[in-house]
Amino acid sequence: MSKFTPLAPQLRSRLPRVGTTIFSTMSALAQAHGAVNLGQGFPDFDGDPALLDAVNAAMRAHHNQYPPMPGVLLLRQAVAAKVAAMYGHSYGVEDEITITAGATQAILTVLLSIVHPGDEVIVLEPCYDSYLPNIELAGGVAVRVPLTPGTFRPDFERLAAAITPRTRVLIINTPHNPSATVWSAQEMQALADTLRGTEVLVLSDEVYEHMVYDGAQHLSVASHPELQARSFIVSSFGKTFHVTGWKIGYVLAPKSLMHEFRKVHQYNVFTVNTPMQYGLAAYLQDPQPYLQLPAFYQRKRDLFRAGLAGSNLRLLPCEGSYFQSVDYRAVARLGDMPGQSACEWLIRELGVAAIPMSAFYSEGDSQTIIRFCFAKRDETLQQALALLQQL
Repeated sequence: MSKFTPLAPQLRSRLPRVGTTIFSTMSALAQAHGAVNLGQGFPDFDGDPALLDAVNAAMRAHHNQYPPMPGVLLLRQAVAAKVAAMYGHSYGVEDEITITAGATQAILTVLLSIVHPGDEVIVLEPCYDSYLPNIELAGGVAVRVPLTPGTFRPDFERLAAAITPRTRVLIINTPHNPSATVWSAQEMQALADTLRGTEVLVLSDEVYEHMVYDGAQHLSVASHPELQARSFIVSSFGKTFHVTGWKIGYVLAPKSLMHEFRKVHQYNVFTVNTPMQYGLAAYLQDPQPYLQLPAFYQRKRDLFRAGLAGSNLRLLPCEGSYFQSVDYRAVARLGDMPGQSACEWLIRELGVAAIPMSAFYSEGDSQTIIRFCFAKRDETLQQALALLQQL
């Protein structure tokens, strides 16, 4: 027997400030207390059986080995046709579309492919929680520009002031998680005006592109030629087709940008689940499932908003995505309680899980705003509403 005590090597963390995400924390607390989970953003219902059948048929048809690195050609062709029909720009299937292992992998790979140590990356806060760690992993420096408090609209004066010679890329997200705002045509034009004459690239997170309400349209950067020429666009089949656990999405970009993206992608994941790609390619031949999505989720949004109308929670506008934010300041039992504490109280005392808006800021935030996800069965929403109406 050795007389030496084994020593574990000490590591220097690549992400020393990162711990367990708020989503994991709140979901675990919700499970422990049997709460209705409207926190994490995923449906509690299944995708279309026709899509599941298409994937099963692909497996039975022996599509179970490695596909091409950029993705199955049939799926890239289906994506190209969808984007051209909706946004008016034709991306090349050979060198401008890549299928990814979900949107989160796509975002990280974009940043790894274009950001060098010391490059600045502008993020508009509040923002999805993977952006800042991804920037850090790429060696970049995050430059945080707050969205306008209360309305969460982009402030182009502050954005222009944040651009320096070291600015490499700007990350935008519309429809926006967590605020549910949707960029207007005027804001897209203002973005183009702001970036004109610079070398700044755009990473446009458009995973909620098919969830825009009240007759409005999602304005992809693909539909704006000046922005399209400098942009990576990220979208998600998982979000669109209620199968978030499949982790499959795609990136669109001009040829020169996609060339760099694929250099990293091939050594990051190489490629993505084969039968799901074939199944999605077949399913996308009918556009109705995603064209009907705005009406599908608007009904759920309206049901949820109507159910909260009699409570002391103040509803913020919900223009897109499947999130509803509320201000709880008028709730006597919550008052000026910090957002995470308010969410923990809701789980323990009321039995409903939400996510604090503060979780989407790098340094936290004092706003008394929390976010609910309404991508749930009607029974789930009614169960939550019966509890929230007590506030």
